Amino acid sequence: MTPAGLVHWDDVEPLSLRRGPMQLDRIDLGEAAGTKRVGVARLRIDPGGRSSPVHVELDEEEIFYVLGGSGLLWQDGKTHEIGPRDCIVHRVGWETHTLVAGPNGLDVLAFGERTNATASYLPRAGVVRMGVTVEVKNEPHPWEREAAAGQLELSDPSPRPSTIVNVDDVDGEYGGRAKLLGQAARSERTGLNWISLGAGEEGAPAHCHSAEEEIFVVLDGAGTLKLMPSPQQARHGVNEEDAPVRAGHVVSRPPATGIAHAFRAGEEGITFLAYGTREPNDICYYPRSNKIFFRGLGLIARLEDLDYFDGEPA
Repeated sequence: MTPAGLVHWDDVEPLSLRRGPMQLDRIDLGEAAGTKRVGVARLRIDPGGRSSPVHVELDEEEIFYVLGGSGLLWQDGKTHEIGPRDCIVHRVGWETHTLVAGPNGLDVLAFGERTNATASYLPRAGVVRMGVTVEVKNEPHPWEREAAAGQLELSDPSPRPSTIVNVDDVDGEYGGRAKLLGQAARSERTGLNWISLGAGEEGAPAHCHSAEEEIFVVLDGAGTLKLMPSPQQARHGVNEEDAPVRAGHVVSRPPATGIAHAFRAGEEGITFLAYGTREPNDICYYPRSNKIFFRGLGLIARLEDLDYFDGEPA
């Protein structure tokens, strides 16, 4: 039986998105894995096709990771070459952007937040209220409008900005086995880490978050995902689970589950991406050491006498 929050990308049905210059299959891995406030999609872009209309997010930070192929990042009228193991950060309200696949296509993971727009929809009036009033029209579709805007002018590639980094160019921690790609590419609200573990090694100690949601995508190798319930959950019959994972598996770990998680590499090692939000009020609990990390304060404390709330006051 597969634990909740675990899915393989080969088992998720792709959605064909082909309108004008936008030519791709989109595989919503986050939805399939049960993510809540963040998401990840695999975009397989046809040769010469684009990933989306030119756009800028107004309340969502995006991080892209290139799995394969090559192409261009179009950004504010300039182009920049991109290829395997590149990490690209699109910050809120900054550059307009889209991706253009090269002659062999482009295969990328797109991580992002699921923000709630401060808006009200008035269906009878046909408007959306967002401070200002926006008229709602059923057609044409925004992608059709993008196609009608004509071909996107592609200039000769320019030197890459600091919001693009490659795994091989980022200094790693723990002997190069952990690389903070998002931070290196100037992300502000979210992060993306590249983790590589040798045979039998375990990554971060088993832990769970109170406010931060995490997504993991296995890139290479194989190993085990360990899920550890809290003591009160164990008293109610929730057992530990060990689930095998391999390249292509996506793991969703929503906040406030009380179930800690950890990864252990198999005989061939394992490499995965870890994506998450930067929640200043997040508290991280490590059940094996009985420690709590107040992340917004940078403080770690050990709980000497922990009394779990179990539905009734202690």
